[in-house]
Amino acid sequence: MSLTASTHLNFTGQARAALEFYASVFGGQATIVTYADFGMPAELPDAGKVVFGQVTADNGFRVLAYDVPGTDGPATPAAPTTRRENGTTITKEPFFLSVRGSSVDEVAPLWKGLAEGATVIEEFGPAPWAPAFGMLADRFGVTWIVDVAQG
Repeated sequence: MSLTASTHLNFTGQARAALEFYASVFGGQATIVTYADFGMPAELPDAGKVVFGQVTADNGFRVLAYDVPGTDGPATPAAPTTRRENGTTITKEPFFLSVRGSSVDEVAPLWKGLAEGATVIEEFGPAPWAPAFGMLADRFGVTWIVDVAQG
């Protein structure tokens, strides 16, 4: 299975829940920490609430997420914009994330997992260009494309 995604997902207050959700869908190891874990509460009064981390799936695919200041809310699926932070480009909005497999059986469980609480944009099923294709905005507003490579 091939998984491709943008490097970072920004959330306002929902990174922990998002990382736990993605770990349940993709499997693998979730690492979740707060700024306070690095001894920064003096510099940032809410350091214990600012969460960041990653999910590393068994095949090496990673989803990274962190909280940015603001009212609790989802990442917004839209054309990506970026900002610079310590020389690193970080997406303010997620790119479309893609999950592609070699068979319907391979990707159907991931579709089912991502579809829990999601807004389905295009149903998962046969498409003229592939054995299966679907698009949804998951419960956190991140847009995923799930398809099967034409074989």
